[in-house]
Amino acid sequence: MKAFRYFVPWLALAAAVAAVWLSQSRPFAQAQARPGASPAPAGSSGSSAEVHQPSPPALSPSPGPKEQLRGVWVPYMALEAPEHTQAAFEENFRAIAQSAQKKGLNTLFVHVRAFCDALYPSERYPWSHILTGVQGKDPGFDPLQFMVDYTHSLGMEFHAWVNPLRVCTKKTPGQLAEDSPYTTLGDTESYYFMEWEGTVYLDPAYPYTRTLVAEGAAEIVEKYPVDGVHFDDYFYPTQEASLDGESYQLYCDSVSQPLAQADWRRANISAMVEEVYQRVKAARPEARFGISPQGNLTNDWNMGADVSAWCALPGYVDYLCPQLYYGFEDPGLPYAQALDQWTALPRRQGLALYAGLALYKAGDPERGQDWAGGDVIGRQIDAAADWDGVVLYSSAYLDAEQTQEEMAGAVEAMARLG
Repeated sequence: MKAFRYFVPWLALAAAVAAVWLSQSRPFAQAQARPGASPAPAGSSGSSAEVHQPSPPALSPSPGPKEQLRGVWVPYMALEAPEHTQAAFEENFRAIAQSAQKKGLNTLFVHVRAFCDALYPSERYPWSHILTGVQGKDPGFDPLQFMVDYTHSLGMEFHAWVNPLRVCTKKTPGQLAEDSPYTTLGDTESYYFMEWEGTVYLDPAYPYTRTLVAEGAAEIVEKYPVDGVHFDDYFYPTQEASLDGESYQLYCDSVSQPLAQADWRRANISAMVEEVYQRVKAARPEARFGISPQGNLTNDWNMGADVSAWCALPGYVDYLCPQLYYGFEDPGLPYAQALDQWTALPRRQGLALYAGLALYKAGDPERGQDWAGGDVIGRQIDAAADWDGVVLYSSAYLDAEQTQEEMAGAVEAMARLG
């Protein structure tokens, strides 16, 4: 009966994916003409959407790690060295990786693309500004190759963390490179982008943008022996209809029975996720692809992330790592309740669940008694012992004064994991 509960919603999702665009729409035709753009799912003109089923991967999903995953997120801010030199970058990363290893962690999730840019020589994205201070400037070395090699030398896994849609915020990067997607397309093909409160995002409604994201993920897997590709939770930043009003109207004009905008947005995100999964598996079947959505299922649903479908159906992800950034007494969503909600979701065989934990909140007196006990993270790890692992946010707090007591308890709790 659990499987049946998700069959009908899946049909609606599948139908939406199938009907995102029709060939007569202006932006669709231009997107198809762009190099590297893939055909969009198509319906029939004047008819309702056809049902689309996620294609099975070329090979079965890769098996999960033999031991429970004990990871930490390494955000782009933690990677930037003030000197902006190769020596400083490498020294900084060595310190991060060594600290993680000494604390018993076995996996790093490292931010290699945060703003439609790259910490490696890319054919699709400019160099990241964190390497030299200027987006698009060649640092003269390959940071990703160094980080992967060094992480593996310590016996740890390296997962390339990507923000799929964000182009820039009001202040970061200070200036976009000439080969940034927004610089090259923003003037003539502005419909490929969405803007909300000063932050610019790719619009996942278009085949071109979805393929840009998917090919970017495959490029990493093809060129580097990363253990996987990892998406964070930045999808649609608001429920406001104006965010992508033009692309939604084009969709509505293409079918006789259009879906509601929120359902259509979820279909767009799932279409992108499916394409990423397929391309990653085609590039290297053993590489894993996963997503770290928000811990609140309602928030995920509202921002376009159909985590229920991704969890229950094959062809989307190898794992999910919800950000369960809640205290045990959180008035909105207590930690144990969030664990239970995720555990209750129907899960396909082989899909792993990791608990994302807010190390950055622990030991902070301003966050209240719920985070001031000194053993919060350790207790949260114990509570998630039946899951497939835990991931801490972030590496900046592994050795911080604020979290010294918390980390001591976390290390002991992680040692109890299988």
